[in-house]
Amino acid sequence: MPLDLDMIRTAFPGREIVWLDRCASTMIEAARLAARGCASGSTVVAEEQTAGQGRLGRSWHSEREAGLYVSIVLRLGLAEERARVLSMALGLAAAEAIARAADLRTDLRWPNDVLIGEKKCAGVLVQAEPPAFLAGIGINVNHASFPPDLADIATSLHLASGRPQSRESLLIHLLETVDGFTRMLAEGGREPVLRMFARASSYASGKRVVVDQGGAVLEGVTDGLDSSGFLRLRLPDGSRTTILAGGVRSCS
Repeated sequence: MPLDLDMIRTAFPGREIVWLDRCASTMIEAARLAARGCASGSTVVAEEQTAGQGRLGRSWHSEREAGLYVSIVLRLGLAEERARVLSMALGLAAAEAIARAADLRTDLRWPNDVLIGEKKCAGVLVQAEPPAFLAGIGINVNHASFPPDLADIATSLHLASGRPQSRESLLIHLLETVDGFTRMLAEGGREPVLRMFARASSYASGKRVVVDQGGAVLEGVTDGLDSSGFLRLRLPDGSRTTILAGGVRSCS
């Protein structure tokens, strides 16, 4: 059934929350809000996306009324080079919201995928719309199954917990945690976010991974994060390299 927007708006009086029955992508709608000069925190939520956006140009499976498909306009006064750490802050926010709403333990795969076990349940996309950022967050909530091409790599909170979950409760917690973690970044800088991410992620250090960089494939063991939030990788020959972008997956 559709989200109870009265519950959400009661929890966040004065916050602009745009509900859409169906759209191509909440990121497109949030960009329109940002261009009109909306306040920071303005939120777009859709029941269904026909062209949901994921990282690295991928699509986001957006089953109708099953997940949270949300984009938030953020005006934080951050330089564009902080977008990576912002995406990590948002990954932490999604993980914390899931823990509060569904009592599920998650893992974070660099830079911002939220996993339960080895399967993805949530993802984050950050797009700069100067002077704002758009934060796109997709969470698989009550999906009972996935298409064959996703079944081995995706899960939902319903599948992981064995019971339906309240999308309203999850969205309320998500907006609270996004506010909290982005405030931490804006006021405290990168270091607190990077420390929390390193503690929350089994992928940050000591994980044997494969990194797909769009033609080149690297294999090695993760060796922590640098001061900008990039992932360090120790290669089989003992040398080290820094991963600036790419798809990371476990090979252990």
